[in-house]
Amino acid sequence: MHRIARFVAVIAATATIALGAAGSVLAGSPAVGHVYVNDNTAGRNTVSGFNRHSDGSLTPIAGSPFDAGGAGLGTPTGSAGALARTPDGRYLLAADAASDEISVLRVRPNGSLRLVDVESSNGSRPVSVAVSGDLVYVANVGAGDSNYTGFRLDRGGHLRPIPGSTFALPDDALPGQVLFGANGHVLVGTRVGPAAGPSFIDSFVVAADGRLTAAPGSPFPAQRIGPFGSAFRPTNSSQLFVSNAHDGPGAGSVSAYEVGGDGTLSAIAGSPFADNQTAPCWVAITHDGSTLFAVNTASGSVSSYAIAANGRLTLGSTTALSGSGLAAFDAALSPDDGYLYVVESAGRAIGILANDGGSLTDLGSIGGIPGAPFGIVVD
Repeated sequence: MHRIARFVAVIAATATIALGAAGSVLAGSPAVGHVYVNDNTAGRNTVSGFNRHSDGSLTPIAGSPFDAGGAGLGTPTGSAGALARTPDGRYLLAADAASDEISVLRVRPNGSLRLVDVESSNGSRPVSVAVSGDLVYVANVGAGDSNYTGFRLDRGGHLRPIPGSTFALPDDALPGQVLFGANGHVLVGTRVGPAAGPSFIDSFVVAADGRLTAAPGSPFPAQRIGPFGSAFRPTNSSQLFVSNAHDGPGAGSVSAYEVGGDGTLSAIAGSPFADNQTAPCWVAITHDGSTLFAVNTASGSVSSYAIAANGRLTLGSTTALSGSGLAAFDAALSPDDGYLYVVESAGRAIGILANDGGSLTDLGSIGGIPGAPFGIVVD
């Protein structure tokens, strides 16, 4: 069994289930945005949608969960980016890991979703989706058919494969995430790899036709075992941050890299930066680029780092998660950075944390999500 599968199975077996909802909103309180989660439901997959209120609390959007067309696994899945939003906010793209497909859903003005298209992922077990303009890349993790592959998304919400865009991966690569730099010029993918390593990070330059050219030296050896969740700094797309999940109890860390114009990765001085927790798997960076949060899946906590101008990290506070914190997965911040939302897969819930300058307060969670959710979008 693959390392990721073993890891999430242990988490699912030991996690506590959260049933409550965080906070409450006044009747008629308007929505200021939305939160969406890929439910990863067995059989027909769905996407759950919530209205996001000014106090950070969530209420289900009428009609949620929404049909995604493909099929989920129904069991916790270790990856980052299983749900993505187009830059114009018109569409969500969801990985359907069990049916080897990608679903495209139209976001209506009231936040509800309408299924537009379901297309083959051109591989097996898609787990991560990256979007830049009309360009889409997918990471497929299935043995014998693991790859990164590209598509164009037209204005009508239909995916079209890019000929010659597929980059094959070895069976033991176990990609955890694929993501674009801010300008779409660079694409990066993490290879979580076997339990004992080795682990790597792929980096590519993206041509005008959407095809990939591997950066000189790619794949780059990871600094630690299990490079997983990743994020480019919103205020400096030449800085890349990657969580290292598989070094063992209390040995989690986050690596920081400088990304060259040709896609080459070089470690920022002092990297990797310890967080003294277990299995940091997902990261989120505030929109102002000042703070990085690392979700420590096996510790049931979130670590906060201050990010210096040169990309060096300074560990701040660590906040324990209530409820199903031991199954904390993907995380995303509200546009004003006031709230961090965390997928709590085993509890079928979304954890809600208030953020005050990098200091988090756990407000609890809202449950009732079907399946084994992974992937989150916040607008």
